[in-house]
Order: sequence, then structure tokens, then C-alpha cells
Amino acid sequence: MSKLSRMFGAAIVWSSLSVAGAAAAECIAPADPGGGWDFTCRTIGKMLYDMEIVPDPVQVTNMPGGVGAVAYSKVMSARPDDADLLVATSTVGVTQIAQGKYPADTSVMRWVAMLGTDVGVILVPADSELKTLDDLVAKLKEDPSSIASAGSSGAGGWDHIRLLMLAKAAGLSGDDYKQIRWVQFDGGSPAVTQMLGGQVDIVSTDLGEIAGFVESGDVRILAALSDERVPAFPDSPTAAEQGLDVTGYNWRGFYTGGDVSDEAYEEWVSRLEKLYQTDEWKETAKSNGLVPVWRGGAEFNDYVAEQSEQMRQISQEIGVIK
Repeated sequence: MSKLSRMFGAAIVWSSLSVAGAAAAECIAPADPGGGWDFTCRTIGKMLYDMEIVPDPVQVTNMPGGVGAVAYSKVMSARPDDADLLVATSTVGVTQIAQGKYPADTSVMRWVAMLGTDVGVILVPADSELKTLDDLVAKLKEDPSSIASAGSSGAGGWDHIRLLMLAKAAGLSGDDYKQIRWVQFDGGSPAVTQMLGGQVDIVSTDLGEIAGFVESGDVRILAALSDERVPAFPDSPTAAEQGLDVTGYNWRGFYTGGDVSDEAYEEWVSRLEKLYQTDEWKETAKSNGLVPVWRGGAEFNDYVAEQSEQMRQISQEIGVIK
């Protein structure tokens, strides 16, 4: 996340010309300039045009409010069939939806694609007695309160939920979740610093925020919550390799209105996949702390629905929502 600011200087391009055929192509960033959603719109919109995947420049509009809820409401009520519109989103937005903080669930939109992600990781100090994910699970099953965990979100936020998804996959219950101690810090790096100081036992966060601690050897990745091992740290096993089929991506992607035609929807999927396949996108993603990962079209739509349901269930079990 901290590396995303490198791209904020990209020019904002305004145009009255058409990408999808009827009006100016527009990407809504549901936040103020200078964050992950803003990066997603500006960088990908600019690359689509620069690489001639779309014929005309893409307009970027910032629409902050409610951690994305304002933009969601606007699209749902006023622009559900706008074939020229994309909205940047991420796992953070889907977490808000799952917890009832948006005006509707995921079914009112068409989820287009994700092109890159921060990978969730579970970290321990290099000298921790917890050597494998099995060690962590065994300790949690013996006494959930024996582990002090931390991340950059509050209780019920995405860092916390990623840890609880692992607990759920391991067979722990909602009552167990409530006993796992959770401490919020202002970022992954402060959480790791406190862990190294002995204040907490494990950290759940995005790899992009704390890669330097892994590179220095101060911490170990107990589990990467990804489909495959992270290329930069090939010795770090995934959760799936250790028997818990859990991924925890903080992905970056787009949705469009729920009434957009199949033809227009598939056209956006095709354009974004074409961009994803380029070396230029993969280099841009990696230079900004992201791992290139593709899910598009129906696969991505299903993935978002499943992820939202997982988050809703866990949020209920820990009392974040009723």
C-alpha cells in the first residue's frame, strides 16, 4: 500500500469522447485522491488508453464517502445501465458490503475483474516457537486466548477476518473467535514492530506493507494467503499447502452497474484481461507492491459473492453484525 503513492502523479485525463460507444468512459474512485482506489482508476485508466486498448482517454471522478458506499448508492440508483462506467473497488469495499454498511449486497452490481492484489500473510518473529501453521492452529485449539494477534484494521476488519477465516477452516467456532486477542495498529509496519518487541505473537497484514521485515530476516511468513507461493518469497508456504484452503487477497479491481448488458460487460472484461497480460501492467503492479493476479467475468463475480458471504458469516459469529 505504501508504494502506491508513486503513481499518484499520473495525469488526470478528461475527455468527452467515447470508449464503450455512447459517452465518455469514466472510472469512479470512491475516495479522495491519494489512496488505493484512486490509484486503481488513474493508473489502469491511463494504461488502457496509452496502450491503445481503448481508443480514447478515460475520465476519472473522485466520489468519496462511506468507504465506497456513496458511489455504490449512486451507481445503483442513477447509473445501473451505464455501459461506459467502471468503479474501482477492493476487498475493503466487499468487507463493508458484507457487514451491511452499503445500501445493498453484491448482487446489485456486475463485478468485472481484479488485476492485482496485496497478499495477506500471517507473520511471526523469526525465533518464534510457532514454526508452521499447524503449530498455530494447535495452540488456538488448546486455548484461543493464548495468542495475541494484531494488524492494521480494527476487530471485524479485513486483517482480523483473514485470521478468523483460517480459524474457521481449522474447525474453530464463533465462541473461539471471540477469545482470540486482537490489537489494532496504524499499519502493518507498526504491528510488526510491536510483535518484535514482544507485545503480540502474530501479525495478519498485507505483504506489501511489511516485505522489508521479511527480507531482513526479522520475521517469518507462517502462511501466505494466496493461490500460489509469492515469487519474491518462494520459501514461504501457502495456507493451502498446509491444509487450510484459505486465500486472503486485498485485491484491486472494478465493478459496473447491475443492468449493464452482457455485451458491454464482456467487453470490459476483455479489455482489462488484455491489459493484465502485458508486461507493462505486471511491472507497474510489482513496482507498486502488488502481485499480479487475474480473476475476471463470471469467475470474479462468483468469487466476490463467496468472499462477501464468508465475511458476513464470520462478522456475525464475532458479533460485529447481528
